[in-house]
Amino acid sequence: MRVIIVTGMPGAGKEEFVDVSRRMGFDVVRMGDVVRAEASRMNLPSDDRSVGGFAHSERETHGFGIWAERTVRFVNRAMTVIDGCRGEAELQVFKKAFGDGVVLIAIHASPETRYSRLRLRNRTDAPENREQFQERDRRELGWGLGSLIALADRMVVNEGTLDEFRRNAESLLREMSEHEVQSD
Repeated sequence: MRVIIVTGMPGAGKEEFVDVSRRMGFDVVRMGDVVRAEASRMNLPSDDRSVGGFAHSERETHGFGIWAERTVRFVNRAMTVIDGCRGEAELQVFKKAFGDGVVLIAIHASPETRYSRLRLRNRTDAPENREQFQERDRRELGWGLGSLIALADRMVVNEGTLDEFRRNAESLLREMSEHEVQSD
C-alpha cells in the first residue's frame, strides 16, 4: 500500500498538491477535515484560532499522534494522499499503520509567498495581519512541523507559477504511481 503524506507550512501549496492528486485519481484524506468535523461536533466556532486551539488541546490531552490516529480509519485503499500531518508523532502513527508504503512529501514556499497566498484565498482561517500569520506559524512549528519538513522523503518548492507547481506535483505523483505499479 502506498500512502503519501503531504506536509508543509500554511499557504505553501498543500491544497493545490491535493487537488492535483485528486484529479489524477488518488484518494484524499484531509486531517484538517477530521479536526474541523470534531470541532463542529463540539459546537466550536470555525475560525482558525478556535479550531487550532482545539486541535492543540486535543494533542496535549491525548498525545501528539491523536489526529493521525483519528485519520487512519479513513484510508481505504492504496494510492491515498493524506494532507495535514504536523509532526513526527503523527508520522509514526501512519508508519505503524501503513509500514514501508508511507512516503512523506513536503511542500515549501517562503513566508512572504505564503502570507500573500493566505490573504488572497480569503478563507475564514486567513490571517488578518502578519502578527496572526506569525502566531499560526509558531503554533504549527510548536507541533513539530519543522522537523517533519526536514524529514521529508521528497520536497516540492512552490515559488513559481501555479501551472509550474501543478506540473511538478503531477510529475512526482506519476512517478509514485509508476513505482507502486512496478512493486506490485
